[in-house]
Amino acid sequence: MNKVQLGSSDLQVTPICLGTMTFGEQVSEAVAHSILDRSLERGVNFLDTAEMYSVPARAPTFGATETIIGNWFAKNPGVRSKLVLATKVAGPSRGMPWVREGSGMTAADIVASCNASLKRLQTEAIDLYQIHWPERHVPAFGMVYYDPSRERSATSIHEQLEAMGSLVKAGKVRAIGLSNETPYGVHEFVRLAEQHGLPRIATVQNPYCLVNRTLENGLDETMHRLGVSLLAYSPLGFGLLTGKYDQSGTEGPNAPKEGRIAKFESVRKQRWGRPEALAAARRYNALARDNKLTPTQLALAFCYTKWQVASTIIGVTSVAQLDEDLDAYGTKLTPEVLAEIDKIRWDARDPAL
Repeated sequence: MNKVQLGSSDLQVTPICLGTMTFGEQVSEAVAHSILDRSLERGVNFLDTAEMYSVPARAPTFGATETIIGNWFAKNPGVRSKLVLATKVAGPSRGMPWVREGSGMTAADIVASCNASLKRLQTEAIDLYQIHWPERHVPAFGMVYYDPSRERSATSIHEQLEAMGSLVKAGKVRAIGLSNETPYGVHEFVRLAEQHGLPRIATVQNPYCLVNRTLENGLDETMHRLGVSLLAYSPLGFGLLTGKYDQSGTEGPNAPKEGRIAKFESVRKQRWGRPEALAAARRYNALARDNKLTPTQLALAFCYTKWQVASTIIGVTSVAQLDEDLDAYGTKLTPEVLAEIDKIRWDARDPAL
């Protein structure tokens, strides 16, 4: 795999990134380390995590994923220098009091979270430090509409940028990014960075897959024109686009017991658990089979080959899943298949937005 540059930063990454939010909940430390070993062996140099992982978020597992990765670094001297490491500071802790004291995300919170992540990761610097979700109250994680009456913002984007800039200046962070952002947020972060000589965001990490292409409703143009790279997460729609729920549905006695949507009620209540999302996924999965592809191959090839995507974040629970996802790289979709994908989207829209 050829490396791609993230935004205007000096970070060069593979077009596939290993996501790690399953480590510490669905995946034990031993299995996580074997997945990390295999990913590196297969040539992936990009690793993404977050302070709030593993998922689903719970107080007992807060920071568990970073700790597992840090232990792997300690066990394998020299590995850290081969990787581009990304992690995230959690946004306002709405409904998650274990994230931090208070309900906001202050400049001091950003610095404290970074220092805690560095300690758990057992590293001196984070290559890409991202704001996991906006400090502003925006529609995300299944919310559809922006509601000004719910706005409780207390820390300006300028203050957030200054905090990130202090981390870059201190050598603790190389580049910065956003996640679950809107076109307004991307524009404002870039505008203020350029106006005040602060670090410019290199990336935005947002959902992008066959059942959620909302990025194409304007955010893709914003990122293209501003030179910001997309890190696409949930390319398999939390498993909907693997076909494993096609016959059983996402709940009930026949649903795959280890699938995230089936296993965790909190996930099933979110966007990925909507009946409309499963109905659309079944149509995409049938299209894959009709064209002698697996559902996984179709869904990943869609992300791997889209001009909007710099790197696709894959999350796995086994080495076998990792190999399957990596083996899908290089799969080409014909113009006819792409046209059929667009027909389904026109009918089903973005049910997992």
